[in-house]
Amino acid sequence: MSDVALLARIKARPEYADAVAAMLRDAVELARQETGTVTWFAFRESDTTFGVFDTFADGRGRDAHLRGRIAEALMSVAATHLASPPDIRKVAVLASKLP
Repeated sequence: MSDVALLARIKARPEYADAVAAMLRDAVELARQETGTVTWFAFRESDTTFGVFDTFADGRGRDAHLRGRIAEALMSVAATHLASPPDIRKVAVLASKLP
């Protein structure tokens, strides 16, 4: 597994929470098309709080993802669907267990 990763927290406005959840569920297909994305997970913390954790083959893959279609889709609805801008952080994986 790569140590190059992103952790994003996304807070939806209550009236758009279902739309944000659907967008994240659909985004997995876009993540599958990204050759530099190794793993991609979308999750829900609460009714209005979501997150994405993803890992990349290298920094180029991460940078491409940040400029890619998932980021573009998220930013296109940020002003209307989100309670605040997404909190996207570059992180390093220290250890992992995968099948």
